[in-house]
Amino acid sequence: MQSGKAKTREWVLDFEPRLARRPDPLMGWSGGGDTQGQVTLFFATRDEAVAYAQRCGVDHVVAAPHAPKLRLKTYADNFRFDRTH
Repeated sequence: MQSGKAKTREWVLDFEPRLARRPDPLMGWSGGGDTQGQVTLFFATRDEAVAYAQRCGVDHVVAAPHAPKLRLKTYADNFRFDRTH
């Protein structure tokens, strides 16, 4: 199985939680009153994401994308005798 690269070229804006999550006394689920924690915004470019954050007065931190590590192997490597996994 191979992982695809769909939706990896988008910039994401996630909001930091303002309130701590707390367990519900009846059901035990964790919840809170912060609805912005459920919001995730996607942008096509870094500049669009930064412009939106500045326009709306949202404090932001830009994390640079990391280069993926390529692990090249062939299908036959799945059946090697000396395979460790």
